[in-house]
Amino acid sequence: MPALNAEQRKALEDEIKILGDEIRKLKAEKADAGVIKERVEKMLKRKAELGTDQQKPGKFVLKTPKGTRDYGPAQMAVRESVLRTVTDSFKKHGAETIDTPVFELRDVLMGKYGEEGGKLVYDLQDQGGELLSMRYDLTVPFARYLAMNKVSNIKRYHIAKVYRRDQPVMTRGRYREFYQCDFDIAGQYDLMLPEAECLKIVDEVLSAIEIGEFFINLNHRLILEGMFAVSGIPAKEFKTICSSVDKLDKTPWAEVEEEMIKEKGLTKEQTTKLGQFVRFRELNPTLTNVELLEQMSQLDGLGANDKFKKGAEELKVLIEYVDIYGVKSVRYEPSLARGLDYYTGAIYEAVAPKALEGTEVEKSEETAGQPVGVGSVAAGGRYDGLVGMFAAKTNVPCVGVSFGIERLFAIKEARQKAAVKTFRTCETEVFVASPQKNLLKERMKLVNTLWSAGIKTEMAYKANPKGLTQFQYAEEKLIPLVVIVGEREIQEGIVKLRDVVTREEKDVTLDSLVTVIRERLAAL
Repeated sequence: MPALNAEQRKALEDEIKILGDEIRKLKAEKADAGVIKERVEKMLKRKAELGTDQQKPGKFVLKTPKGTRDYGPAQMAVRESVLRTVTDSFKKHGAETIDTPVFELRDVLMGKYGEEGGKLVYDLQDQGGELLSMRYDLTVPFARYLAMNKVSNIKRYHIAKVYRRDQPVMTRGRYREFYQCDFDIAGQYDLMLPEAECLKIVDEVLSAIEIGEFFINLNHRLILEGMFAVSGIPAKEFKTICSSVDKLDKTPWAEVEEEMIKEKGLTKEQTTKLGQFVRFRELNPTLTNVELLEQMSQLDGLGANDKFKKGAEELKVLIEYVDIYGVKSVRYEPSLARGLDYYTGAIYEAVAPKALEGTEVEKSEETAGQPVGVGSVAAGGRYDGLVGMFAAKTNVPCVGVSFGIERLFAIKEARQKAAVKTFRTCETEVFVASPQKNLLKERMKLVNTLWSAGIKTEMAYKANPKGLTQFQYAEEKLIPLVVIVGEREIQEGIVKLRDVVTREEKDVTLDSLVTVIRERLAAL
């Protein structure tokens, strides 16, 4: 296509603007969809003509793909602090780590995530006769790993990126590419002991990260099945109705009920019955967890349902165990109906309803009027049948929890800005400086001595840097100590050790320098 001259480009730009105005007007008037589609296609064609002409070799748009982001040093410092907290907790509870490929055979992933989740899996093009998809979570790959390697007993953690074809909300930590941090216990154990430890870890991590008030909502797959059965909902509708019920944390009951009637074929009688069950926490907010379970068992037909009774008894055991562990954040929530197909027992989800209160995110125009929470920050449950999907004769019961690290990071970053707190972007402990010229080699020798002792050390990459510039760098980077060397110090076989915060200095002999630095760092 011949290059457009300035007049032609201007005409195209004007036409695109007119078409855009026309499309907005047609939409406002609720015009015929076919007419709107015709105008949109025409506008896109004009944009393509303009874009083709403007695209030059070596020129492209500098942006990250939708639903992804870059992380600078300040963001990475926050991110690493959160990851360190999570990893330390996993290790404290005896977990070992594994890794799996970032993509799996498509058949491995499909059919494991329910009605909604399956739509969000990224498919890849055919590669050498294999149909592949990007991993949606770390749980299904873990189950595949267990089945393939015939592992029947492991306590593992896995921290890696996953991919979802979702509509991102970046300010609230919802991305298309993001990290998950999983902790899982696989093997045959006594009732509710692994679940109790998972909930303890959730409480431990979220308390340490300081995200504000949070709750760990708790339910059981058998309780859900019992409520559905008593409501007259066929078992084959379980998955699709669960996906509606699971919206109750964000959507009013009236809208959820309308969806179940108009889109999913339930009757008003069925939804009314179901509503009194799944809204029982909402309608009885002052009851304790055990009181809720006991009073629900008195509801018409529910207490006589075997599945409900079994699920309720198991949850009572779990509630007793987490109480022994000192976990006070657990809240029985009958409306929790996580949409993944593979859960078979207890399910749980941690939410932070006021995590962004008082932050810039709450005040921004983009999110004005929205809740100040960020949705689920951790979730999990028991999935005893997932490994068997890959190896029919294999029975490996599993239970686990996954942290949404991006959401935790979004909270931490927003709360950090609100508190005007500064995170260190490097871990340098000592900066070696000299206010005098021609002492480069002496600085290099000191740096090497400290490196050899395992002390994180830096110096300026100039032969004769200005003294003030060196001290300012240490202050800006929040480096706690500065070792100063000069002509006098060389003659006397000493250096000066400077506290960056107080600016106090004292002479230290070269022989004792490493010991003194370690003592000072340990005292900080």
